[in-house]
Amino acid sequence: MRRILPLLLLLAAPVWAQQGAQPAELQPLPAVPPPPPGMEAFDAALEPQVTIVKAEKETREEFRIKGKLYMVKVTPSVGKPYYLVDRQGDGSFVEADIAPNPIRPPMWVIHSW
Repeated sequence: MRRILPLLLLLAAPVWAQQGAQPAELQPLPAVPPPPPGMEAFDAALEPQVTIVKAEKETREEFRIKGKLYMVKVTPSVGKPYYLVDRQGDGSFVEADIAPNPIRPPMWVIHSW
């Protein structure tokens, strides 16, 4: 019993400290300033366009950015869905391994003409 009492007092100390402290007066946050000129919040051209094509044996979802097809998700009527990805941008599609945590280096288009 003598060992339990100091332990209980030690555990109860933060509760007593919180009860004794009074909160300061809360002030509202200032308004968020508008973005600088020339900064668009949303660019619709960068959003992927998805086209869904349904057939008897499969459903294909075609993903495009700026009209260029870069990925196809194929969902067969029987079996697991799989992805075909154009990794190089040359029109040749390879099956992609979609794992829970895939390790992929970043591949961005820096400039195109």
